Amino acid sequence: MSLHPSPRALEERREDGDRPLVLPALPEQQAQPSAPAARNRLYVLDGLRILAALLVLVHHYTRQELWGRDPFGWLTVVGRYSWMGVELFFMISGFVICMSAWGRPLGSYLRSRVVRLAPAYWFCVLLTMGVLLSFGKPFGGAGPALSQILTNLTMVQTPLGAAPLDASYWTLWSEVRFYLIFAVVAWSGLTYRKVLNFCWIWTIASLLAPGSGLPVLGVLANPDYSPLFISGICFYLIRREGPRAGEPWALLFFSWLLMQRWLNDIVRWNTVKGDRLSWEMCLLVITLCYAVMAAVALGRLDRINWRWLSAAGAMSYPLYLLHQQAGLTMLRQWHRDVEPWTLLLSAMAVMLLVSWLIQRFVERPAARALKRFLERRPAAATRA
Repeated sequence: MSLHPSPRALEERREDGDRPLVLPALPEQQAQPSAPAARNRLYVLDGLRILAALLVLVHHYTRQELWGRDPFGWLTVVGRYSWMGVELFFMISGFVICMSAWGRPLGSYLRSRVVRLAPAYWFCVLLTMGVLLSFGKPFGGAGPALSQILTNLTMVQTPLGAAPLDASYWTLWSEVRFYLIFAVVAWSGLTYRKVLNFCWIWTIASLLAPGSGLPVLGVLANPDYSPLFISGICFYLIRREGPRAGEPWALLFFSWLLMQRWLNDIVRWNTVKGDRLSWEMCLLVITLCYAVMAAVALGRLDRINWRWLSAAGAMSYPLYLLHQQAGLTMLRQWHRDVEPWTLLLSAMAVMLLVSWLIQRFVERPAARALKRFLERRPAAATRA
């Protein structure tokens, strides 16, 4: 089987705008035009995405309040801090969104976001609803359950004040805000200077937002997590322009300084009663995430080119959407009857299998159909 996909396959793989395909070659690669195109494929990003999703899953599945004790030992210690897979997700998102928007018109960029997020999300909302109904769990939140379900289908339940069906959905509001404000700079075409200016402006807005007394500025700037998205963008600029580009490194360092400040608040939000988290350990994990992304930007991890990582990375989105509410509901149902390690590994295996099935048989065909629908033009326009 050929290592190089056909043009049609490339288009189908790229239609979600979020799966890493071919990235700009590093300077030493550009000097070797005979090098195989596969060398520029960044499978490591797919590997980091599935790793981040699994880390978040471990965090939720090993919490002591679920089991009433600590049956997992060292894995419980890892799980106390593995919620920071979300922070890694945000950095990857900044990298990949900048990459996928480069050279694209605004309409294509926005359609790619809808095609990427909507099909799997809608299906996972309905599947989560089915799990909750099957196990007799209340949805929670004010108002009729049907209204909550319908509001969740919009993906903007957070600003509308509706309770999410799955607590993990909170990250989608951060992602959507990033996509929308990045569309402003993508509107007139991306350039190195324009993207850097955007990052500096967003950084300044994030500094001003907490004390401005303007709620709308806080919503748009998202100061707690904006340094992560901005860092991801800077890593892509370094990948694109080469390691000698000094300004992205300066902005990266400043973003890391801001991130360690907001980490105080984030650690407090993720601290469970009676379980004090180490701020120093959290800072170490964040710094390791920065180091890994720097290695990606500098091409140090390009040798990780295992093709199966592409499929694994594609599973990360449905896995993240499903794992918490549906997974914890099933764990609570059987945790008294099944040996903990057996139940934990079985639950992880089931979630991975279901995520692969969703990606293969729901998300992929639905994304193609939705893309064709969004690109359909009126008959009069076609004739013209």
